[in-house]
Amino acid sequence: MNTNFTTPKIISVSALNTYLKGVLDSDPNLQYVFVSGEISNLTDHYSSGHIYLSLKDSKAVIKAVMFSFNASRLRFKPQNGMKVIARGKVSIYEPSGQYQLYIEDMQPDGIGALSLQFEQLKEKLLKEGLFDSSHKKALPQFPKKVTIITSPTGAALQDIRNILSRRWPYAETELIPVLVQGDGAASALTEAVLTASEANDSDVIIIGRGGGSMEDLWAFNSETLARAIYACPIPVISAVGHETDFTICDFVSDMRAPTPSAAAELAVPDRAEQCEMLLQQRQYLFSLVDRFISKHKSQIDIFTHKIDILDPKREFLDKLSVLDRLSARLIAKGDSVIGHKEKELSELKGSLFALDPVSILRRGYSVVSKDGVTVNSSQELSCGDKVKLRFKDGEVNAEVN
Repeated sequence: MNTNFTTPKIISVSALNTYLKGVLDSDPNLQYVFVSGEISNLTDHYSSGHIYLSLKDSKAVIKAVMFSFNASRLRFKPQNGMKVIARGKVSIYEPSGQYQLYIEDMQPDGIGALSLQFEQLKEKLLKEGLFDSSHKKALPQFPKKVTIITSPTGAALQDIRNILSRRWPYAETELIPVLVQGDGAASALTEAVLTASEANDSDVIIIGRGGGSMEDLWAFNSETLARAIYACPIPVISAVGHETDFTICDFVSDMRAPTPSAAAELAVPDRAEQCEMLLQQRQYLFSLVDRFISKHKSQIDIFTHKIDILDPKREFLDKLSVLDRLSARLIAKGDSVIGHKEKELSELKGSLFALDPVSILRRGYSVVSKDGVTVNSSQELSCGDKVKLRFKDGEVNAEVN
């Protein structure tokens, strides 16, 4: 047993912390550790991007920090009470002498980071009302233009075009080619929706792609894309993946289609069905006309019978006959009156003729007049009066002596 004692060396607190930091940093077992625990005391500094938290289990707690460079790559939003598995290294923060876990990566414990991020964004947008049915626009019945936002090389584009041309060849189609997975896909999809919104010359938009893993479809879970679709003035049909695949794009769009082919069927009507419907409408209109004619034909028959009974022509002829009789009576009455008047005139003429002075003169008489006045008595005359004697055949002047 060593019984030699050495005088203890006095060191500063900072030197001690530096020494312990070196010890921990040199231990390879502490440079790459995975720690499972529950998040508590979470502080997210939005200005710097750093995240400060504690990880705890039923018996112990350890301080932890995740700097902005690593925090920006998280696919979910850490929350208090969330169980996680953190990867990083153990070291000491020298100013406080607090040993802590410096987290480089973190995953939810029991659920994938993408799934958690999806659920968190879904809940956020749901609370904001982006999924409300009251904001969803109705699809046009007969679109004139359909805009397709998808990969120009994918099978989904060909399926959509084939169905559109078969069902409703009258609609113009426009393709806005985009990346549908990988880096830059989310921003490309968002930009395509904004471009279509600004042009606002389409009747409906189909956005989507074929099936794939959650990672392949992740671009359609972009928050910026969701907000662009929500603000788009044109109805949007989401057709991402297969029927069992769901994305944020599906929830915020005006209509969700289980597949791109189904989206094309939802976007346009079926020409054959429309023709059949028009034929049915035509037959229905004809039946309405037939019923209308049948209904009013009976009324026309009734009116015709009444007309036959009343017979305006016959009534007119009867009235004309009465008028003829009245006219004959009037003529007869007129002839009678005229004959009677002619008889009276003849008698009056005879009387007048008998009283005519000329007729008296014809019998040898004459008329004496003095100064134009007929002399009725000799007492009216004196010697030397000038008189006029009128005979039947002329007049002579005479003097009384």
